[in-house]
Amino acid sequence: MLITCPYCGPRDVSEFAYQGDGNRTRPDPASTDGDAWHAYVYERLNPAGPHNEIWQHAGGCRAHLAVIRDTVTHEVSSVRFARDHGAPAHVRRKSGAKA
Repeated sequence: MLITCPYCGPRDVSEFAYQGDGNRTRPDPASTDGDAWHAYVYERLNPAGPHNEIWQHAGGCRAHLAVIRDTVTHEVSSVRFARDHGAPAHVRRKSGAKA
């Protein structure tokens, strides 16, 4: 499977680390709601079809990426930086891109 990093280009999936479901919302860190934390940590959907995921380009620029991947065919239909402002700071410095 190939994932096209917006900064590094197409790379083998072995360079990436799966970071989890891109649709999940973390509870407030100060929350003491045990049910909310239990749901966040343990309850997972197992969808068939397109799925929003977070991956880190661990073997490359280390950017966190929002990836739309079909869980049946493993086809990647969309890749973008997970943060709205684009590449991480160390990548912007290296490439001369603006923040």
